[in-house]
Amino acid sequence: MSVACLESLTFGLGHLVRAADVLGERLVLLTRDPSYYTYELGRLPADALDVVEVDTFDVERVADVLRRTPDLRGLISSTDTWTLVGAELAERLGLPGLDPAVLRLTRDKAAVRDRLYGAGLTRGRAHEVPEGREPLREVLLKEAGLPAVLKDTAGTGSQNVWLVRDGRELDAALAEAAGRELKGRLFAEPYFSGPVYSAETLTWAGRTRLLGVSSRLMSPEPYFREEITAFPVAFPEERRAGLERWLGEVLAAIGYTDRFAHVEFVLTADGPEVVEVNPRIGGALVGEGLCRALGVNVYEAMVEAALGRRPRLMDADLPGGPAVAFVLGYPAEPGVFTGVAGLDRLAGMPGAPAWYPVRSVGDTVEHLADSRGYAGIVYAEAETAELATHRAVAAANAVRVLTEPLPARQPSGEPRTGPHPHPDQGPHQDAEPTARGASGG
Repeated sequence: MSVACLESLTFGLGHLVRAADVLGERLVLLTRDPSYYTYELGRLPADALDVVEVDTFDVERVADVLRRTPDLRGLISSTDTWTLVGAELAERLGLPGLDPAVLRLTRDKAAVRDRLYGAGLTRGRAHEVPEGREPLREVLLKEAGLPAVLKDTAGTGSQNVWLVRDGRELDAALAEAAGRELKGRLFAEPYFSGPVYSAETLTWAGRTRLLGVSSRLMSPEPYFREEITAFPVAFPEERRAGLERWLGEVLAAIGYTDRFAHVEFVLTADGPEVVEVNPRIGGALVGEGLCRALGVNVYEAMVEAALGRRPRLMDADLPGGPAVAFVLGYPAEPGVFTGVAGLDRLAGMPGAPAWYPVRSVGDTVEHLADSRGYAGIVYAEAETAELATHRAVAAANAVRVLTEPLPARQPSGEPRTGPHPHPDQGPHQDAEPTARGASGG
């Protein structure tokens, strides 16, 4: 019996393999490039899973592979990029899955915001301008007001998100957006001020369990660069219960009835405000943190849901474990990634700190204003999320991500030497935490 995984987040594949084994299933990873999973595959026995190399954007070819997979019983699609492909394939092959229309909704940030606005679950709606109507600039100034956030309806990894606080920033953002290739459409929404969090939830048959809340420490404005995450945030019980009820209402409003969700929100002076709803487990080391801090392999719930079973995690008493925190490691300057200095110092520091690599030597690092720029993650543990954060930051301060200047470009604009493919071209873009600051995308 087999469960297929259509690509994956950068980290968590090992937990997923072990979860499938416990449930008597063979995991089959479909990927267009196995090298994206070098870190995880290098820590698994060679025969731990089946890896099938296929163009995962070619729906017909993937469907053919799945039809030829022995005893296929479920399909997992846990990344933003392949969410809709996975939904189409599950429906086509008659495998358990959410209504594709619901997943299409979650991948449209403007539509989600308007749905929540209509349900009275947010104070701000999305602002878009149909073709041939007055310019977005005028709509923003007249209807939305400033400050506001411009972003891509289908963006991920903090990309194509602009905070605009005055007319000058608005003009600059619109000019920059005009030169970008968006995954969806450009829209605007209110800027909600306050600390950013992400709720890690599991829903089944319309009931939502809050597994915990991750903190999000961001770069200074105007950028929305993710820097530090810790789990679980210690909310007072009354506040935690209120958040769980509110999250259940948010997910119900968009028709999200089953499986993991990673709901980013701002805790404003007037209550929580949704940033976005991701129909998957959290990226980067969020899944790892869930497993360690809760004391269970949460990926078993992912496999059970793919099989159409009620996940045992919905009702389980959680033994608990250490709180966790991690810091994203960015270089000081863009360039070609050459390595990390100071890793030898981690062994003598508290919290069992560890380095989780994302990039390979030779990769080009061009964008430092958003999550595309980090090369790896420093992880640490402690008794509370606050203490884990202190330890992770101390460990991260001991290491340096190194780059050297980009090679000179030829007249054609191509570099003289060919750096390794940018991780953002594949599953890594979804591995990045996606909270954006007070209301980024």
